[in-house]
Amino acid sequence: MIQVNAIGDTCPIPVVKTKQAIQALGGAGVVQTLVDNEIAVQNLTKMAQQKGYGVTAQKLEERKFQVTMTVGENAANLHAEQETLCQPRPASGAEKTVVVIAAATMGAGDDALGKTLMKGFLYALGQQDRLPETILLYNGGAVLACEGSVSLEDLQSMEARGVEILTCGTCLNFYGLTEKLKVGGITNMYTIVEKMTQADRTIQP
Repeated sequence: MIQVNAIGDTCPIPVVKTKQAIQALGGAGVVQTLVDNEIAVQNLTKMAQQKGYGVTAQKLEERKFQVTMTVGENAANLHAEQETLCQPRPASGAEKTVVVIAAATMGAGDDALGKTLMKGFLYALGQQDRLPETILLYNGGAVLACEGSVSLEDLQSMEARGVEILTCGTCLNFYGLTEKLKVGGITNMYTIVEKMTQADRTIQP
């Protein structure tokens, strides 16, 4: 059995930690994850159900929950899943996915919440089995690729795995960030349009 402490971790970290623990099992076994909110319990339960694992959840005390997953010997595609968890790869072949980020925040409403959501989005994106081919950053999104960005490590990790990261040069110049770019390359609007029109699908958080 492997125990995972995800107390205090924000979405999607509890799910990622649990997937990594399942990978470490190397076959059948039990993973117990501790979390501090019901949303995390629901996310973990849904993930287990989608993968065909046995799952139970219980409240141990106020703001402390335990989710137990049982992975069977014949769990479908377990070893293939472990490989992809360990070695994410960009989309290839016929389907080209481009992620377009036009702001440092995600969604409309509170900016502080929006920054937290964007940080979580980029972290979760980097944990996917199949990564996008390209990430395009422009306007307010340009700051995410620059010095001081809370998402810099996630972007650098995806670049190391083959994801092309391009930031609008006009935007960097406008915000005075040209010298602070820390990941990927500088691009122009022609290339941005080209990447978007040639993509099989675009994703904009």
